[in-house]
Amino acid sequence: MEWLVDNKIPIGRWAKTGVDWLIDNAGFVFDWFSVQLERVIFALLWCLQTPHPFVIVALAAALGWWLKRSVAFTVFVVAVLLLIINQGYWEETTETLSLVVAASIVCMVVGVPVGVAAAHNRRFSAFLRPILDLMQTIPTFVYLIPALILFGLGMVPGLIATVIFAIPAPIRLTELGVKSTPTPLIEAGQAFGATPRQLLWKVELPYAFPSIMAGLTQTIMLSLSMVVIAALVGADGLGVPTLRALNTVNIAKGFEVGVVIVLIAILLDRFLRNEKGARGR
Repeated sequence: MEWLVDNKIPIGRWAKTGVDWLIDNAGFVFDWFSVQLERVIFALLWCLQTPHPFVIVALAAALGWWLKRSVAFTVFVVAVLLLIINQGYWEETTETLSLVVAASIVCMVVGVPVGVAAAHNRRFSAFLRPILDLMQTIPTFVYLIPALILFGLGMVPGLIATVIFAIPAPIRLTELGVKSTPTPLIEAGQAFGATPRQLLWKVELPYAFPSIMAGLTQTIMLSLSMVVIAALVGADGLGVPTLRALNTVNIAKGFEVGVVIVLIAILLDRFLRNEKGARGR
């Protein structure tokens, strides 16, 4: 037993060597990515924080009415946002929303093409499956360390950690949706002379759209679950008052922030849910 422990495989040393090599040889790449991601986050923050909060509430209510045509949902949107303002967490909520939206954009832009590729290539799908399992099961704090070293403190490492944790959802659901396209639909497209690209855009992706939207919803929910983790690496948002409440054992503040996070999650889920499409399928 002792000889096995004394001759352990240096996995940690290999990981450190790899990170050191990236810092020495590709540090400028990570700096460039950090700047670009910061620009995206700050642009979203500017859009949410520059107008008066009541303007954002009115725009959200108008969007809710346009999407759902429901008075009850519109009233719910207004009530939730006014409650957040009343509790004094509007600024933190906008910071969290900026991080969630940025993470969701990155996850969907990368995840959907990767899911499509996996659906059309069995070997790539088999290669990808254990990697996705690793990304969702490895403790978040493990990859926060290299994220901090490569990107520094702030919103960017929080965004990177959120993307790593959430991106398996759109990849897997996109792959599932494309693979679930009925064979008769594909054969009908081929019979009419459709090219593989036309089959993808005209048949497979439209059929997989509900699954892709489910992937987006899961991405947003998973991103919201990372707000506290993001706060640990310097990201602003609702994770900061949550950590303060935890450190000071402040039950009142912790309950307030928890309610705000839950309400935001419910609101975003209702915005993205397509009841008619779900019933049609």
